[in-house]
Order: sequence, then structure tokens, then C-alpha cells
Amino acid sequence: MRIKDKYINPFTDFGFKKLFGTELNKDILIDFLNELLSKEEGKIVNLTYLSNEHLGRAIEDRKAIFDIYCENEKGEKFIVEMQKAKQNYFKDRSIYYSTFPIQEQAQKGNQWNFKLKSIYTIGILDFIFDEDKEDKEVFHHVVQLFNKQTQKIFYDKLTYIYLEMPKFTKNEAELETHFDKWLFVLKNLSNFNSRPTNFQDKVFKHLFEQAKIANYSDKEYHEYETSLKVYRDLKNSIDTAFSDGKVEGKVEGEQNKQIEIAKLMKQAGESIEKIIKYTGLTQTEIENL
Repeated sequence: MRIKDKYINPFTDFGFKKLFGTELNKDILIDFLNELLSKEEGKIVNLTYLSNEHLGRAIEDRKAIFDIYCENEKGEKFIVEMQKAKQNYFKDRSIYYSTFPIQEQAQKGNQWNFKLKSIYTIGILDFIFDEDKEDKEVFHHVVQLFNKQTQKIFYDKLTYIYLEMPKFTKNEAELETHFDKWLFVLKNLSNFNSRPTNFQDKVFKHLFEQAKIANYSDKEYHEYETSLKVYRDLKNSIDTAFSDGKVEGKVEGEQNKQIEIAKLMKQAGESIEKIIKYTGLTQTEIENL
């Protein structure tokens, strides 16, 4: 039996890559990023997709797999991650990811003056940070290096942006801006039966057309169906563990939970790289499950 939803869920791996990670849909990602970033940082005109797989300097260093990694016409780098469920040390991981585009800018020789292009790490989160759960209003976090003494930004070329999507609760009648529309679509796309009447912008027409499940080939449909199952099972497994207090920093308990998640993802046919990303287990540990 085929999925009853008319549009894909953008929080699935397939859905996110389909809408934002292809050359055909580059205009969708550009429009979203321009809305997400402040106007002072300038408008993005074009993007180039870069390899999403990165290795440390030594072969034994941990590999990083970005959901989407791209560069604009000014050489600025963008890491865009869709995070489906709570994860231990998620903030640590996003900081670690940002070190790769920093190192990539290093130039050989003694003449390099260490000038860096800006780097943006963007996390679209299908969960709420535990430390911010009492704050129901702030869901759009923009983080930069900050001087506590002067209360000013110390360094503005390294920016982390997090969207806690469960905190966005506006209904269609309450949408005021183009950015509001973006958040509303991201959160509710798979629940729509048709494109809302006030979403007539060219970019949303394109997005809804690309999100229509009926347009997919049998291969694409199967990939999405598998991705949707992984999303539902993984999110339920991890979020339940956090809400039940089973994931509280106890090493043995965490390890067992990550093994359970890895088994689930492995059964669903997820790649080793993706399992490593979500569990923190090594390739050898996963292969031995």
C-alpha cells in the first residue's frame, strides 16, 4: 500500500536532500538561506554544492558527513543539517563540523595571512534543546563568538544558527513574513493536501511541485518510503529515551542505546556513514552488530 501523504516530509533524509540538496532545486535553498541570514550579511546570488564527506588530517580521525555543504559566490561556506531527534553532544558535533571548512581554507607556503571567509553552520532541529525548554518564545538562535566584557561580537565570521522547529506554533492565518512561511512549510509540509492559497511565490510553487510524491519514480518512492520509516523509528526511539530519562550521561546506558539505534538503522539499510553520524559508534562496532 502506498503512502497516503501527498507531500514528502522534509525531516527525512530523502525529503531534505530532494528539496534542498540538488542542483535542480538550488533556488529553493538560496531563498531559504537568504531569509534565514540577516540582511546586513548580503544576499546570496548563487551556490555551489561541495562534497559532503570530510576526513580528518590523519586517517584515524573521525569522518564528518554533512547533510548539505555549499559555497556562495563570495567563497563563504554553509553547512546545513536537518536534525530529526535529540542527540547527545549535538552542539559539540556542530562545532566540530565547522572546523573542516576552517581547515580547508589554509593555504600552503609561508605567504598566507590567515584571512578566512565566513562560515555558517545551520541546524534545523525537530526537537527542543533541554536547556531552553522553558523558553517558549525564542526558537531562532544566532550564535557568534562574544566578548563578555564589552558585550560586543568578538568575531563575526563563524556563525551557528539553530531553529527549534517545535517552538514555531503559528497557524496559517498568523503568518506575517516570508520567513514565517518557510518555517510553516518546513513544519507542516507532509500534512498538506494542497498548496495553501497564500503560498503563490515562485519558490514555493517550485517546492510544492518537487515535494509531490505522485511525481516520483518507483525507485524514488521506495527510497522515500524507507527514509520515512527510519525517521519515524529513529525519532521515536531517541526522543522516548530522553523523555523517559534513560539518556542522562551514563556511559553504559548511552552505549546500549546507541547500539539499539545502530541496529535499527542498519536493518533499514542506512549507510555506515549515516549510522556513525547518529550514534557515534565506530565502523568496526557497527559492522560487528
